[in-house]
Amino acid sequence: MTRREWATTTAAALGAASCASSPPTEPGPAPPSGPLYLDLHIDTPSRMVREQLDIGESNWYHSVDIQKMHDGGLNAGFFAISTSARGNTPVQSVKNALDIADVILRETAKHPEHLFIATNSADVLRAQREGKIGVMLAVEGGHMIDSSLAVLRQFYRLGVRYMGLTHSGNTPWVGAAEYDDGPEGLTEFGREVVREMNRLGMMIDLSHASDPAFYDVVETTTAPIINTHACCRAVSDHPRNLTDDMLKKLAENGGTLGIAYYAAMLDDGFRAKGPQFAAFNKKKAAARAQFADDPKKLSEQLWRIEQESIEAIGTIPLSRLVDHIEHCATVAGIDHVSLGCDYDSIGLKLPEGIEDISKTPNLVAALKERGFSDEDVDKVLGRNALRVLQANEDNAS
Repeated sequence: MTRREWATTTAAALGAASCASSPPTEPGPAPPSGPLYLDLHIDTPSRMVREQLDIGESNWYHSVDIQKMHDGGLNAGFFAISTSARGNTPVQSVKNALDIADVILRETAKHPEHLFIATNSADVLRAQREGKIGVMLAVEGGHMIDSSLAVLRQFYRLGVRYMGLTHSGNTPWVGAAEYDDGPEGLTEFGREVVREMNRLGMMIDLSHASDPAFYDVVETTTAPIINTHACCRAVSDHPRNLTDDMLKKLAENGGTLGIAYYAAMLDDGFRAKGPQFAAFNKKKAAARAQFADDPKKLSEQLWRIEQESIEAIGTIPLSRLVDHIEHCATVAGIDHVSLGCDYDSIGLKLPEGIEDISKTPNLVAALKERGFSDEDVDKVLGRNALRVLQANEDNAS
């Protein structure tokens, strides 16, 4: 499906276009007439480094590339800079982050007819207007600043517009949702980080933060927060998901929750199947050893094994993703729910019908079937995220 065909089918699904686009000001794909689509969390960059993926090539073994983004109607997305918090020294984490950022910048520069680096809300609107994709940078984990406000400021100068305070482990100054070997919430230095991010206009992401850290940040920040890829704990009892009280606090703060597509966060039954994936994980480990010197072959093999696992174990229906969107909209309000797909870090552990970013029209249709209005869909796909981005810019200025 071309970007123009996506615009036609989405406009039909929505009935009336929710935001018109002006003609492109320079060569590139035709702009969509559907809703503005700004995704809060795309995890493809780590695969771009590890497996040397080229997002200019459309392949069956990854969920995000230029063609798929156009087909899915993406206007802009945050590309996550992600590196292990527990497997590296702090200095190595900083270096790895810079290496990943470099790959994102170089890949974007290779495709100027389709992509450009976006650093503010005006750029997101420009991307929609010109029919291009605004590539935005995000740091997924405060360990990548090595407890240094100077490093934080350098990331901002590089173009990073949000940082997750923690990720796959605690930092010395903030607790993580799935680890108990660090502080419960924010330390005093953690509050300094929050205040500096407010000053810069860098959004604060709490996707992997502990419950105490969530409340500490809400108490400290002067700008709306984001939780870029999580779900609702009342629907699925995952420790990273937000409770109803947290959803209400998020709304009071003016922030937004990017609903993640990860089946284990969306559905308790799927998460209980975790042990069944052990045999397939062993196959993946063997493939990594066998094809360590052939990144393309490794990508193909890992995806085939992932397909085998889902065929054997099953997945969840798209309606389960809509359940979480609906619950967040009910508890926090329709102005506080967004999307954070988390593609390319969760394999095919995704709801049926949304296996890659080109399938976004299926989610649009499912939301419409559930009773979401044109305006509601526009907010969920991107307007809410854009509002929070703008609010952080305004707060800094």
